[in-house]
Amino acid sequence: MKYFGTDGFRGRANEGLNVEHAFQIGRYVGWYYGLRQDRKARIVIGKDTRRSSYMFESALVSGLVASGADAYMLHVIPTPGVSYVTADGAFDCGIMITASHNPYSDNGIKLVNANGEKMDEDVLKQVEAYIDGEIDVPLATGDKIGCTVDFMQGRNRYIAHLIASANFSLQGVRVGLDCANGAASSVAKPVFDALGADVYVFNNTPNGFNINVNCGSTHIDQMQSFVLRNNLDVGFAYDGDADRCLAVDDRGHVVDGDLILYVCGRYLNQHGGLAKSTVVPTEMSNFGFFKALDEIGIKYEKTDVGDKYVYACMREKGYSLGGEQSGHIIFGDIENTGDGIMTSLRIMEAIRAQKESLSTLVRPVTLYPQLLINVKVESREVAQQVMEAPEVKAAIIEAEKFLEGNGRVFVRASGTEPLVRILAEAPTDELCKKADDIVYEAVKPYEV
Repeated sequence: MKYFGTDGFRGRANEGLNVEHAFQIGRYVGWYYGLRQDRKARIVIGKDTRRSSYMFESALVSGLVASGADAYMLHVIPTPGVSYVTADGAFDCGIMITASHNPYSDNGIKLVNANGEKMDEDVLKQVEAYIDGEIDVPLATGDKIGCTVDFMQGRNRYIAHLIASANFSLQGVRVGLDCANGAASSVAKPVFDALGADVYVFNNTPNGFNINVNCGSTHIDQMQSFVLRNNLDVGFAYDGDADRCLAVDDRGHVVDGDLILYVCGRYLNQHGGLAKSTVVPTEMSNFGFFKALDEIGIKYEKTDVGDKYVYACMREKGYSLGGEQSGHIIFGDIENTGDGIMTSLRIMEAIRAQKESLSTLVRPVTLYPQLLINVKVESREVAQQVMEAPEVKAAIIEAEKFLEGNGRVFVRASGTEPLVRILAEAPTDELCKKADDIVYEAVKPYEV
């Protein structure tokens, strides 16, 4: 794919991704879905809180209505909210404007199909062909021109859906929420308030520029100190578009995606809710996590890194729980995409039902130390070239040999940023660093 990576079309606002791209995406999508039926296409749009999201929203809406589609505007809402509303409201497709955990200066456009799933690749290829001038799309005229609809009730339906998914009370539970000054800022607290929790929220005052800045799931240390300072039972930190969640237990320890999968997987398996007694993690999950699953008889099937690969495996083979170490967790029985707020509710369900603290529930898992190095290169294309370089492949083999079977090295090109990620896992931090350094020396000539 030329423009769309593993998580949409993403780039620095008005540089890698510009307002004309947004207009063109709206033009093609509006025309494409209108062409397939005898009525105007109905497209729903959401956005996160970064300043440029408003600009891209206007461009997308203009493109959609110019092609004859009706554009339903959800305004600020988490990415999984767009997926939910798209499917729940029988829309033709959904569009989310976000760069997730990236800095405010970046932005992105994600498309989801009528089922709320990531858009089919063949449609994305057609959008790219239109952007490159290979396809001609007519303008709508007269009564064929679309309209815009302020669809705030769609966000209210999403909030109601989250509340209704929880069949338990959080009365008396002290919960911390870090909304990353992003899309969760107007959604997460009302959900926990409705369930009766004592809610302590911070980083929920977005100004267009502070999304993900020293906050949220990418700066989990903020929540660790917040939990201890306020004597909380649990804390949850979301990213900019709230499709991922990391937790902090009552002792101030980080509970990452692997530990979340363990806690929820074990609870569901005990109550017959884990399909085929199997979870679906990625190749980057921790060795200690796999060992803990073996000890309780839960099977696992590893996928490539990326929540789309996790979901594809779950859908194909009928599994009900999967996710990534970063906090993208998918509960396949109730959703088809990662939802950070839903994840926090499912963790609370396990805590309340088992009458145990989160620190107690994660205790059986001993995670191996991991050290991740992100090497910035010129472009995503260069990152892919690095992965094919003979000297890099040789360095990976050398690093694995150095660890002598007591760890591993995992190297991949980011699907959303111009980065090569080098991850070492070993019994000690020192061994991790040495293994990482072996690979880094081979990748270093490509660094910018």
